[in-house]
Amino acid sequence: MKLNFFSTKRAAPAFGDLMNHPNAMYLAEQLERNKSLILELKQLTQQLTQQEIKGWRQANQMALSHDNPNRFRLYGLYYDAMLDDHLLGAIRNRKLKTMRRTFKVVDAKGNINHDLTELLQMKWFKLFMSYSLDSIFYGYSLIQFGEIDRKEKPKFVTMKVVPRAHVVPEYSVIKREVSDEPIKGIDYTKPPYSLWCIGVGDTDDLGLLLPTSRDTISKKYALQFWDQFAEIFGMPIRIGKSSSRNKKDTDKIEQMLDGMGAASWGLFPEGTEIEIKETTRGDAFNVYDKRIDRANTEMSKAILGQTMTMDDGSSKSQAQVHESVSDEIGEADGDMVKDVVNDDLWPFLLQHGWPIQNHRFEWDDTHEYTATEMREIEGMLLQYYEIEPEYFNERYDIPIVGIRQQQAFGNLELVKKKS
Repeated sequence: MKLNFFSTKRAAPAFGDLMNHPNAMYLAEQLERNKSLILELKQLTQQLTQQEIKGWRQANQMALSHDNPNRFRLYGLYYDAMLDDHLLGAIRNRKLKTMRRTFKVVDAKGNINHDLTELLQMKWFKLFMSYSLDSIFYGYSLIQFGEIDRKEKPKFVTMKVVPRAHVVPEYSVIKREVSDEPIKGIDYTKPPYSLWCIGVGDTDDLGLLLPTSRDTISKKYALQFWDQFAEIFGMPIRIGKSSSRNKKDTDKIEQMLDGMGAASWGLFPEGTEIEIKETTRGDAFNVYDKRIDRANTEMSKAILGQTMTMDDGSSKSQAQVHESVSDEIGEADGDMVKDVVNDDLWPFLLQHGWPIQNHRFEWDDTHEYTATEMREIEGMLLQYYEIEPEYFNERYDIPIVGIRQQQAFGNLELVKKKS
C-alpha cells in the first residue's frame, strides 16, 4: 500500500500534519526566528596568494591550538589545493564509489519500504551524502538545512555547509568573525540552530586535505619552474645588433623585434657577447616531471589508498590488488554515511515530521545482473514455470496480450503424435 503523500491542499496524516506534531508550534516559531547562520557571518574573501611549506606549517599549528583553534588559514590552503586537477579527480573518484550505490529503507524485520525509500531518492539527500563525504577530506562539517517543502513529498528546499573557517567544533560554536575567540561564538548545539543543523565528522579532524595540500604546494612550484625552463631554453632567442647611437633607431629596432613573436629577444651594441649556459644533461626536464609524478602518486595514496586506479599500472595482478584496496575504502566510506544517516539524520527527520519510525537506512547490495545473465535466467524460468505476462510488460515495455495461436496448435499436435 502506497503512502498518501502531502498534497497542496492538505497534509496527509501518514506524514504527520505539521500542526499536529508535538513540537509544531515551537518548530514553526523557531523557523520564523531562525536567521541563516551563513548570512550572519562576515565572510572574508579567500586570497589567492602563493602558499609555501612554512605557511602550511603555521596554518596547521593555528588549527591545532588548544585555547584558540583557528582554521581560516588552513582552509585557504585547502581551497588552493582543490584547484589541482589530480587531487580533484582522486576525490571525485572516491566519492563516486559511495554516491553511485543504491540504498533502501527497511523496517525492523528487514523488509524494504519502497515509499520511504522514494522519500530519500531526492536531490536534498544526495547533497547531504556529498557533504557528509566531504568531511573525510575537509574535516568536521556543519550542515545547515533550509525550509521544508511539504506540498507533495516532503523535501528540504535548500542545504548548505556553514563556512568551515567560522566553525570551532572543539567548542561547538560558530564565530561571526574568523578572528574572534571561541568564547564570543554562538553555540550551535542549542535552539534554534540545533533544530536545523547536523555536524558530521570528528571535532578534532582536519581531513585528508591536510597532507595532500602540502604536496600540491611542491607540485605548483615544479610546474612554475618547468614553465620558466621551457621559456628560456625551449624557444630560440632573437638577438639584434646595431652600431647606431640614435635612440629613435634603437626604439624602432626594439619594436620590430618585439613584433616578431613571443620568443625572447635583446638589442645589444656590436661587440657584445651573449652566452647562455644550459645543463649538459639531455633529460633535464625530468627534474620537474618526476617531482610532479611523485606529488601525484603521494596524493593518490592519501585519498585512494593506492595509485593504479588513476595511473597506468605494470601488471593485471597489481591492478586487481589496487582495485581491491579501493573497494575496501569505498566500503568504509559507505559505513560512515550509513552511521551518519541512522544516528544523526534519522532523529533529525523524525523531529520534523518524517514518518520513519521503526525504520533504518541500509545499502542495497543486491547483485545487479547483466542483460545476458537476465536472459539466461528468464529462459530457464520459462522452461519450467508459468510467468505472468505483466512481468515482461513492465520489464521490456512490450504489451503481451496472450499466447500465439500457431505456437499453441503446434504444441498440441506434438502432444498428439507422442501419445
